[in-house]
Amino acid sequence: MAPVFSFAQGEVPAPCDVTVPGKITNPICTNTIQGFIKTLLEGALRVGIPLIALAIIYCGFLFVEARGNSEKLTKAKSALLYTLIGAAILLGSWAIAQLISETVIGLGA
Repeated sequence: MAPVFSFAQGEVPAPCDVTVPGKITNPICTNTIQGFIKTLLEGALRVGIPLIALAIIYCGFLFVEARGNSEKLTKAKSALLYTLIGAAILLGSWAIAQLISETVIGLGA
């Protein structure tokens, strides 16, 4: 009979210990899907909110640069519209995730 090898883990890994200096740890330290989605959305918000602020400032520069030129004004308006739509999607994703998470937790209790 041939030996059988199993590469599966026998136990659940311990939570990440970020206090150990000089050790590389997993930045997404979670064992649940809810925790993973929360960590992912928090990261997206941390990157996205400053980008949204910079995009709005850029749109302001486009409006100033247009100086009454209708083509450039149209470009600036569409850039601002797309920036605001992106901001709504980014912030709305967080709100929807919170709503779903609270609903699932409420159904499980």
